[in-house]
Amino acid sequence: MTRLKLQNEEEDSSECWDSLFELQACTGEIVLFFVNGETYLGQNCCGAIRIIERQCWPSMLSSLGFTSEEGDILHGYCDASESPSTPNLAP
Repeated sequence: MTRLKLQNEEEDSSECWDSLFELQACTGEIVLFFVNGETYLGQNCCGAIRIIERQCWPSMLSSLGFTSEEGDILHGYCDASESPSTPNLAP
């Protein structure tokens, strides 16, 4: 556990591990996102990406085989989906 060197040592490491397992569960979603051009990742998948990137292991996506560009795309997509969107108003 100490070898992982969590960024915030007081952070509950179980949240990081849970997020890593969630990321594993949504691997199919991520593959479709890149291979088929799907433009949707579920909330749980994005939540796991955000937690891993922000609180746990920022370089984890690249160590799982994603290029840094793919990691940036996933991070950017999930950050954008997190921000509140304004509803489309019909004219």
